Amino acid sequence: MKNICNWAAVLLSCLTCSWLTWAEDATDNAVVLVYHHVSDDTPKSTSVSAEVFEQHMAYLAKHHTVLPLKTIVETLQAKQPLPNKAIAITFDDGYTNIYQNAHPILKKYAFPYTIFVNPALIGKASYQLNWQQVKTMAQENVTFANHGNAHIHSLERLDGESTKDWLERVTKNVTDAETLLTEKVGYSLKYFAYPYGEYNLEYKQHLMNLGYVGFAQHSGAIASHSDFGALPRFPSAGIYSKLSSLKVKLNSLAMPILEVSPKDPEVDPLMRAENFSLTIDNHDLRMAQINCFRGGSIIEHKINQNTLSTLVQGLDRPGRHRINCTAPSKKYGQRYYWFSQPFFVATENGKWLD
Repeated sequence: MKNICNWAAVLLSCLTCSWLTWAEDATDNAVVLVYHHVSDDTPKSTSVSAEVFEQHMAYLAKHHTVLPLKTIVETLQAKQPLPNKAIAITFDDGYTNIYQNAHPILKKYAFPYTIFVNPALIGKASYQLNWQQVKTMAQENVTFANHGNAHIHSLERLDGESTKDWLERVTKNVTDAETLLTEKVGYSLKYFAYPYGEYNLEYKQHLMNLGYVGFAQHSGAIASHSDFGALPRFPSAGIYSKLSSLKVKLNSLAMPILEVSPKDPEVDPLMRAENFSLTIDNHDLRMAQINCFRGGSIIEHKINQNTLSTLVQGLDRPGRHRINCTAPSKKYGQRYYWFSQPFFVATENGKWLD
């Protein structure tokens, strides 16, 4: 509640501020964190211990303003100002250990947060929340959103399935889940987190046409100019849970992208490589200071005025790939603009890796 009140006070005190002033104060930015497990007994790649999670929350309480995801999304969509260094906390998959280990910590700090759940699985498996726990949490600053009825690889086609039938099937997985979730919690956010973070241009655009806001799993801050069909979130568990590196991400700014190519993150595995380019509004960054990384290694790129280009190789390997590009802000000292581009590659027989 303290964080929400602080945000309201900032907004009230600046009703006469111009949009330009807000933009110069970095208030057109927010960071969304994504967690899965808070536990010592779950897969390390998607888990953070309760002790480390407590450290994260203590840092947020001291240095950031934690707001409901809905507040951040709607404020950015309306091109209205947020408090500086606004944060939203999200979880994917609705695991029981969120209720057992994370919720008491979040409740201690009075932090609002959102859990993306598979409604058809709630109460059906021992590792999932049950509806009574959902009801209790909903009364304690928690909102629930859509992760699909089934946790599927949405880009995978069934044998002999046409594009039309595929799109109808994967869309039904979303809309059926939204209907069930609405019946259980009494509201519909129409926020959808892609399982495994996987989407393509057609699927994303179709869900946007149905009124959904999409959330992915590539990294980066968000702003009013972001793609609301696939908003980035910073993974904060596993190898990404170290607070020293997470601090940089928490203070990041959404890179002002004017154009990105290719627009579709789904890649034909026969391509092997993809020409990738970004055209950037570079008024607050120097193009010469942009670095792009893949797997922790810097990749070579070319700059032509305000356009960056590179060749992404090795895309014949099935799985999820991504490029992260960062550049220091000229105005905001140690804060970095951040952009991430995912690439999704199936196996030769059209299967997708977990």
